[in-house]
Amino acid sequence: MTSVDQILIGQVAPLGSRNAPSGIDKRPVAGRVFLSRDGLTGDAQGDRKYHGGPDKALHHYAFEHYAFWIGTIGEREVLTRPGAFGENLSTSGLSESCAAIGDTFRLGRSVIQVSQGRQPCWKLDVRFDVRGMAVQVQQTGLTGWYYRVIEEGFIEEGDELLLEERLSPDWTIARIWRILYVDTMNRDELAAMAALDHLPESWRGYAAKRLRTHRVEDWSRRLNGDLADGIGEDPARVGTALGVRGQGGAS
Repeated sequence: MTSVDQILIGQVAPLGSRNAPSGIDKRPVAGRVFLSRDGLTGDAQGDRKYHGGPDKALHHYAFEHYAFWIGTIGEREVLTRPGAFGENLSTSGLSESCAAIGDTFRLGRSVIQVSQGRQPCWKLDVRFDVRGMAVQVQQTGLTGWYYRVIEEGFIEEGDELLLEERLSPDWTIARIWRILYVDTMNRDELAAMAALDHLPESWRGYAAKRLRTHRVEDWSRRLNGDLADGIGEDPARVGTALGVRGQGGAS
């Protein structure tokens, strides 16, 4: 049984030297907050085309991953507290290796369901002042995941995530990650992923398109974006663990 250590929300604010609108800077909220099908009251996203929406109403990140990131990129002010990755829920004891697509939880007065993993974008590079941070998050599989909201209601810090149903327990976030980024042309896995009906249509579409075209998507624009000059460190210094963490990186 896992309880929510912190609930976090954030407003849109300029990010980096290019002043990109972003809601990634999440801060803890005290007391009850209403969770609707579009997310938490008081929470916002800077780019609704790629962030937010019913299948990405709530972002969950495992706090135990923070120790890995401190060991990999060094001390960072944003890593001194939950919210570094723009998460809405911070917990310990639940990670990508056990959370599965379709897992349905009662949380406070709401009911939520795991919908998809998080696809990191270049804004993480700016957030951490580390070039290649988004790439590193993708390659380690320490991405976090999203929920859709089945029943709206109030939630608060300390509420327990009570598992009500597992629609596809074998389809963990880590397994989906491996198909997308590691074993990228495994036709059996792609066919099974394309048929997973409670996975969002866009994600099933990745699998279907690969089966049809025999090609893997180009993620470079999402990962690199139009980065401002002067972001801190070079990726060569970041992540000597790249290539060795893999799926086992999920704690």
